[in-house]
Amino acid sequence: MRILHTADWHFGRTLEGRERRQEQTAFVDELCRIADDQAVDLVLIAGDVYDSVNPPAWAEELFYEALERLSRGGRRGVIAIAGNHDQPERIRAAAPLAHKQGIVLLGLPKEAPFVSDVGGERLAERVRIVAAGPSWLEMAIPGVPHHAVVIALPYPSESRLKELLSEHFTAEEMQAAFSERIAALLAEKARAFRRDTVNLVMSHLFVMGGAESESERPIQLGGTSVVPPSAFPREADYVALGHLHRPQKLSEKPLIRYSGSPLAYSFTEAGHSKAVVLIDAVPGEPVRDELIYLTSGRRLVRWKATEGIAQVEQWLAEGRDAGCWIDLELHVSDVIDPAEFQRLRKLSDDFVKIQRVLVVPRNEHEQEEEERQSLAGLNPEQLFRRFYERKRGVQPDPQVVELFARLMTGEQAVHGGGEAG
Repeated sequence: MRILHTADWHFGRTLEGRERRQEQTAFVDELCRIADDQAVDLVLIAGDVYDSVNPPAWAEELFYEALERLSRGGRRGVIAIAGNHDQPERIRAAAPLAHKQGIVLLGLPKEAPFVSDVGGERLAERVRIVAAGPSWLEMAIPGVPHHAVVIALPYPSESRLKELLSEHFTAEEMQAAFSERIAALLAEKARAFRRDTVNLVMSHLFVMGGAESESERPIQLGGTSVVPPSAFPREADYVALGHLHRPQKLSEKPLIRYSGSPLAYSFTEAGHSKAVVLIDAVPGEPVRDELIYLTSGRRLVRWKATEGIAQVEQWLAEGRDAGCWIDLELHVSDVIDPAEFQRLRKLSDDFVKIQRVLVVPRNEHEQEEEERQSLAGLNPEQLFRRFYERKRGVQPDPQVVELFARLMTGEQAVHGGGEAG
């Protein structure tokens, strides 16, 4: 069974007010192309489809278009769960229609997917949910000789679980209670795992050891939504996670991965590569995983222009980082005229942020005082080394340093024969 893992689409999110609709649409095209080219059997979308509980209409339309294209008319399985940014009811709203195309949409942790109708013509040619319960399902996919059993756990906050996990007041006790509850919940659902099935877990959680970036807003204040890797059942072949925006592997047994977001949503992600995860799984055999890097999103870069606007103009003329979103740090020695600053902004539509850093030139007296203070803590040998290096351009030989030390202690070098009488 070939599985494609993706998450954190954040449709509707902007970058400092810049709309990313075109990039997000290009990502859907690229994702569907990957799924077709790689003959993917099942797509896992691990939460945060949208960036807010009330996304723009075009974002919802793009999501439904992606589901329809990925499902291939019911011949490929698709499972999507709600993340902490998603409104659960919005994610699951189309579930009664979607399940007829082999698409499972879950909004809350304890929801049970629809089970496919028994009978009907050409049923073997379509994805079927053959068994299901709260937060788990067994899926049959055309052309695949084995089934997938999937624990699908949407973002499990206390409110969405409808459980008070702890009455303790310390953060440590709250953290322990949450971790224990999630581990127990996953262990309970893992009873559906079998040796003849591909056993998968998908959720939207912050797992200990994951590397964060500033583009992820806190999943819950106080850190009580953090779980250790040991919370996941070892019988799982693969754990597909959402929430952290960097692709990363947290464990080998079970294999736990974040796919990361398809686009960079903060300049703290400047230089990061974006990817989806391709999984090959056969019951009873080690899972093979591969990152497929994405090209549809514009890269985020940071420029630090220490030589003023002229340097920025030179970089633009050279075509540096063409097509990227740019965070510009501009060093200036005086206040920029507003008209000149506006001209700078108009030099490129790729400038997302322009931060001016005022660099005040030091006068000669300040430089001398700074140098005097830097020399104050040096011993005579260190002072001699610095003086020699400034004058000669090289460090002194050990013999020269030794001679200087002897002179400092009052010893005289003796050359030739005899002592003075």
